[in-house]
Amino acid sequence: MVGMRDEPLLIDCGICTERHTDTCEDCVVTFICGRTPGDAVVVHLADFRAMRMLGDVGLVPPLRHSEGPAPGG
Repeated sequence: MVGMRDEPLLIDCGICTERHTDTCEDCVVTFICGRTPGDAVVVHLADFRAMRMLGDVGLVPPLRHSEGPAPGG
């Protein structure tokens, strides 16, 4: 599958370009984890696929993470 990774996907809200937006509030990470802003989430490939499938059928918000530069970098 194009774009799929074998290693875990690190989702760090600190470098997401959607941070502190309405899109962030509608992200599956916010929905499932109820994470504190600034906390990173590590997602293994099987979990990523499951989250994507749930989002594709509308059962949870889709993953909206969009990586930008690290803070201060």
